[in-house]
Amino acid sequence: MDDDVFEDYDRELELALFREYRDVVSQFQYVIETERRFYLANDVNVVRRDTEHDFYFEITMSDVWVWDIYRADRFVKAVRVLTFKDVNVEELSRRDFELPQELSLDGE
Repeated sequence: MDDDVFEDYDRELELALFREYRDVVSQFQYVIETERRFYLANDVNVVRRDTEHDFYFEITMSDVWVWDIYRADRFVKAVRVLTFKDVNVEELSRRDFELPQELSLDGE
Protein backbone atom coordinates (compact mmCIF):
# COMPACT_ATOMS: atom_id res chain seq x y z
CA MET A 1 0.00 0.00 0.00
CA ASP A 2 1.00 3.56 -0.64
CA ASP A 3 2.29 5.59 2.36
CA ASP A 4 -0.15 8.36 1.45
CA VAL A 5 -3.06 5.98 2.12
CA PHE A 6 -1.80 5.38 5.65
CA GLU A 7 -1.22 9.09 6.24
CA ASP A 8 -4.74 9.91 5.02
CA TYR A 9 -6.17 7.19 7.27
CA ASP A 10 -4.29 8.55 10.32
CA ARG A 11 -5.43 12.09 9.53
CA GLU A 12 -9.05 10.92 9.36
CA LEU A 13 -8.68 9.10 12.69
CA GLU A 14 -7.18 12.21 14.30
CA LEU A 15 -9.97 14.40 12.94
CA ALA A 16 -12.63 11.98 14.21
CA LEU A 17 -10.96 11.92 17.63
CA PHE A 18 -10.87 15.72 17.78
CA ARG A 19 -14.55 15.88 16.85
CA GLU A 20 -15.39 13.35 19.56
CA TYR A 21 -13.40 15.38 22.09
CA ARG A 22 -15.26 18.52 21.07
CA ASP A 23 -18.58 16.72 21.52
CA VAL A 24 -17.83 15.23 24.96
CA VAL A 25 -15.69 17.84 26.75
CA SER A 26 -18.73 19.60 28.22
CA GLN A 27 -19.59 16.42 30.15
CA PHE A 28 -16.39 16.53 32.22
CA GLN A 29 -15.01 18.60 35.06
CA TYR A 30 -11.24 17.97 34.78
CA VAL A 31 -8.53 17.73 32.15
CA ILE A 32 -5.62 15.50 33.17
CA GLU A 33 -2.39 15.31 31.21
CA THR A 34 0.40 12.83 31.82
CA GLU A 35 3.48 12.07 29.76
CA ARG A 36 1.66 9.31 27.89
CA ARG A 37 -2.02 10.26 27.82
CA PHE A 38 -4.64 12.99 27.95
CA TYR A 39 -7.83 12.38 29.93
CA LEU A 40 -11.14 14.04 30.70
CA ALA A 41 -12.65 13.01 34.04
CA ASN A 42 -15.30 13.99 36.54
CA ASP A 43 -13.25 12.91 39.56
CA VAL A 44 -9.47 12.92 39.95
CA ASN A 45 -7.11 12.33 42.85
CA VAL A 46 -3.33 12.77 42.66
CA VAL A 47 -1.17 11.41 45.49
CA ARG A 48 2.59 11.73 45.77
CA ARG A 49 4.14 8.42 46.86
CA ASP A 50 7.63 8.56 48.36
CA THR A 51 10.11 5.72 48.03
CA GLU A 52 13.53 5.38 49.64
CA HIS A 53 15.34 7.36 46.94
CA ASP A 54 12.63 8.89 44.79
CA PHE A 55 8.90 9.56 44.47
CA TYR A 56 6.10 8.96 42.00
CA PHE A 57 2.52 10.05 41.49
CA GLU A 58 -0.52 7.83 41.75
CA ILE A 59 -3.46 9.26 39.82
CA THR A 60 -6.94 7.80 40.17
CA MET A 61 -9.77 8.99 37.98
CA SER A 62 -13.39 8.01 37.55
CA ASP A 63 -15.92 8.64 34.81
CA VAL A 64 -13.12 9.03 32.27
CA TRP A 65 -12.68 9.72 28.56
CA VAL A 66 -9.24 8.78 27.18
CA TRP A 67 -7.62 10.61 24.27
CA ASP A 68 -6.31 7.59 22.38
CA ILE A 69 -6.75 7.33 18.65
CA TYR A 70 -6.54 3.53 18.62
CA ARG A 71 -8.97 2.70 21.47
CA ALA A 72 -12.29 1.28 20.39
CA ASP A 73 -14.02 2.51 23.56
CA ARG A 74 -12.62 5.72 25.01
CA PHE A 75 -15.14 5.93 27.88
CA VAL A 76 -13.79 4.19 30.98
CA LYS A 77 -15.33 3.78 34.44
CA ALA A 78 -12.03 4.15 36.33
CA VAL A 79 -8.36 4.70 35.50
CA ARG A 80 -5.26 4.40 37.70
CA VAL A 81 -1.92 5.79 36.52
CA LEU A 82 1.49 5.54 38.20
CA THR A 83 4.12 7.93 36.87
CA PHE A 84 7.46 9.46 37.76
CA LYS A 85 6.79 12.29 35.31
CA ASP A 86 4.86 15.53 35.64
CA VAL A 87 1.08 15.48 35.97
CA ASN A 88 -1.11 18.40 34.98
CA VAL A 89 -4.68 18.65 36.33
CA GLU A 90 -6.95 21.50 35.32
CA GLU A 91 -10.51 22.12 36.42
CA LEU A 92 -12.69 23.19 33.54
CA SER A 93 -15.07 26.11 33.83
CA ARG A 94 -18.20 26.57 31.76
CA ARG A 95 -16.50 29.04 29.44
CA ASP A 96 -13.83 26.40 28.63
CA PHE A 97 -16.53 24.23 27.10
CA GLU A 98 -17.03 26.44 24.09
CA LEU A 99 -14.68 25.73 21.23
CA PRO A 100 -13.01 28.91 19.92
CA GLN A 101 -14.26 29.83 16.47
CA GLU A 102 -10.76 29.59 14.99
CA LEU A 103 -10.71 25.88 15.95
CA SER A 104 -14.09 25.05 14.46
CA LEU A 105 -14.16 22.64 11.56
CA ASP A 106 -16.06 24.10 8.62
CA GLY A 107 -18.93 25.35 10.72
CA GLU A 108 -19.49 22.03 12.51
